[in-house]
Order: sequence, then C-alpha cells, then structure tokens
Amino acid sequence: MTQAPGIAGLRFLVVEDHEFQRWAMGNVLESLGAKYVFSAGDGRAALEILRGLDDPIDIVISDLDMPGMDGMELIRHLGESGGNPSLILASSLDRALVASVETMAKVYGVALLGAIQKPVTARVLQALIDEHRAGPDVARTPAAARIFTVEEVLEGLQRGQFEPFFQPKVEMCSGAVKGAEALARWRHPAEGVIGAVSFIPLLERSGHIAAFTEMMVKSAAACCQAWRELGYEAGLSLNLSPETLADVDLSDQMVRLVLAQGLVPQDVIFEVTESAMAANLGRALENLSRLRMKGFGLSIDDYGTGYSSMQQLARIAFTELKIDQAFVRNAADQEPSRAMLESSLEIAGKLRIAAVAEGVESREEWDLLRDLGCDFAQGYYVAKPMESSAFLGWLGARNVVV
Repeated sequence: MTQAPGIAGLRFLVVEDHEFQRWAMGNVLESLGAKYVFSAGDGRAALEILRGLDDPIDIVISDLDMPGMDGMELIRHLGESGGNPSLILASSLDRALVASVETMAKVYGVALLGAIQKPVTARVLQALIDEHRAGPDVARTPAAARIFTVEEVLEGLQRGQFEPFFQPKVEMCSGAVKGAEALARWRHPAEGVIGAVSFIPLLERSGHIAAFTEMMVKSAAACCQAWRELGYEAGLSLNLSPETLADVDLSDQMVRLVLAQGLVPQDVIFEVTESAMAANLGRALENLSRLRMKGFGLSIDDYGTGYSSMQQLARIAFTELKIDQAFVRNAADQEPSRAMLESSLEIAGKLRIAAVAEGVESREEWDLLRDLGCDFAQGYYVAKPMESSAFLGWLGARNVVV
C-alpha cells in the first residue's frame, strides 16, 4: 500500500490487552509508514505513557473491553484531562454498544476519528488517519487555541472582524441550491478564522448576544440580497439563541433588518434548537409564533437529540425539520440511527414540512437519504461553509447535479 504522506511524523498509542493484537496493530501501522508506535495493555498504562512522554501522542487506538481500566474509563480521562489526541476505537463488541461509546466520547470532547471492527485492515485504518492529518476545519471544530475574554470579543465586534460564512442547502431530487445557512466566524488578526463555539457562549452569558445577532442578520441578509441580484434564488437560514428568543421585540426587529437589506421575511428561515426553546418557553412560543405570522420560515435544528422534540413540533408551526448529523452519519450501519432517520423523514412528510439532513459527508449518505425521500441535504459532501465571496464563486461554478 502506498504510504500516506506525513504519517511518519505522527505518534501513535495502541491500547489493547491482547499481546498478539497489540503486535498486529503495530505491524499495520508500520506498513502504513508509522515510525513512532507506543503500546499499552490497558487504560491505566496508557495514561502513564501519555503523562510520561515529552512529545504528545497524536492518535490513540483503543479497545474497549480490557481488564483494569477499560476503554470507556480511558476516554473519560482523555476528555477530562483536556489533552488533544485523536481517538480511534477498535473493538469486536456489538455495534450498538460501540455506537453508544462513540456518543460518549463526543460528549467528553474527545476528537473521535471513528470506530472500526476487528480485525483491523490497513485500508480502513489509513482512511481514519487521513481524517486526522486533514486537520480540524474551523466550521467543524472552531479554533480555540486559547480562551478569549468578553472584552476581546466585543473589541472584535466593534472592529468589524465578525462575518457570516455560508453553507449551501441543496435539493436532493434536483441538485439545485435552495438556500444557505449563515454561520458566524471571527476573522481574528492573530488567530485566524475562529468558529462560533469560541465566542457565542461568551456573548450569551455577558448579555451582548442581541447586538451580535443584529450584526449577523444585517450582514447575512445583505449577502443574500447580493447573490439574488445576480440571479441566484437561494434563501437564507440563520440561528437564534435562547437569549434572543426571550426578547419580545424580536419579530419587529427581524422584519426591519431584512427589509432594510432588500429581502422579505419569506426569504429567511430562523433555526432554533429545542434547548433554546426550553430556556424561556412562554416567550419563545410567543416570538416564534409571531415570526411565523410575519412570514419567516422556522426550522427545528438538531431534531432527534432532545427529549421532547416531537412535542415542540406539535407546539410550533415549523416549516422545516433539520435531522441531526449523528443519525445521518450512522444510519448506514446502525439500526437505531437508521430507524431515527426514517422516523424523522416520515414525521416531516406527514406534517408537510421540509426535511433537511445535516452533516452529509459521503456519496453513500447522499444516496441513502435520496432513496429515503429526504428533501434537502447540507454538509461537506455538498460544500464546506465559505466566506461570502467564495460562496458566490461556488454558486457560479456549480453547473452539474451532485
């Protein structure tokens, strides 16, 4: 097999209690060109190695069922330690159980590359290593090399350093671009492009999210009007935070902002998560109802991840249902995710609202969703989030159906 460029510089830690399987995994890694491979018999030994090395481990490849400290406890320690090695799970356990551990790893903040069944093949392992070497994209894992203060964020806002990036939403039956989601990015003069996780929570906690939301709506709406003037009819989607949903003047403000940029409410969809609605349910219901009455579209984001998503669908006149990417990504090989995906599509169909699949990253996922009758797709398989000028260029170059 051809050696993947750059793999020789990566440092691996294989955590496996069976000596032969540790040796076999090391051999596979060496056949791919790895030069630095460490091994441990359980989680405790792995932590000792991680703490004792001068240079950090890049990728941990771990079994789950081990005596002593098992793989799940190791994952917890990796997440709580704040270390940043990527993780590959290698296990022969039931796929549904492994899927639960995958979810757990993500909750702990571990950079999970994927889970593979034993025996591990070089082809499958190299594909996951390539994911690590590709590096985290700012849209997926926003850069947060250091913690920012509220003052720094507000200074950036005052200096006009924040802008919307746009990720297209494509109609699956035709491949036509029907819309784009505006995602906040900070073009930091020293740190580069920084994703929303690094600044939105700060703005929400400090009470400054209203001014930021106004800036984002105004900027994104202006960009949308610019591509519409060029003949592209794609609409605009924007996210609303819990604090924004508590403002009783929200709908009037949103109407004023979009009209000022030459759009009408029917051009814009506001996306809200279940947790955003739950924070102040009475005001959220009032605001969402009024936004819908004014003509805006409403989308329930990350559908299927909350405890009462179906109840929210019954309460509010949503026009769109966005299916969480976890169900999309795992639908091909996990029965629970496949069932959740099919159920979500069925509910959207019965309610006569659009179904949008988030996080579509492969042709396999695209084909499955299309076969199941999903209306729209959004994700890296279509395009990554782009700055406004790049999005316009992408629209102009796009002349074939996906």
